[in-house]
Amino acid sequence: QVQLVESGGGLVQPGGSLRLSCAASGGIFSFYAMGWYRQAPGKERELVATSIRGGLLNYADSVKGRFTISRDNAENTVYLQMNSLKPEDTAVYYCNARYYNDPRNYWGKGTLVTVSS
Repeated sequence: QVQLVESGGGLVQPGGSLRLSCAASGGIFSFYAMGWYRQAPGKERELVATSIRGGLLNYADSVKGRFTISRDNAENTVYLQMNSLKPEDTAVYYCNARYYNDPRNYWGKGTLVTVSS
């Protein structure tokens, strides 16, 4: 049973930084793709950033230049460094993972990020 557990969320002032972590357990193989999505109140869940095994990175336009995704394949762990945070970044951030050639998506329970003064 694959489990993803996020950590690192919290309250931060505008312009501040946070680092989210997502640790996976229960899987046998290294994930093909790991990433982060977020869902703000009253809005749909949206892609933030993904990391494909082999080094391909993808970011939402709204976070480019401010957020950085990285991963440790050996540990099946993915991180999201968030800098220059804005109030509009406030959301629940979810970790996502997929195996190669497998349509299933694995999700964490989410960690809340609140950007407010």
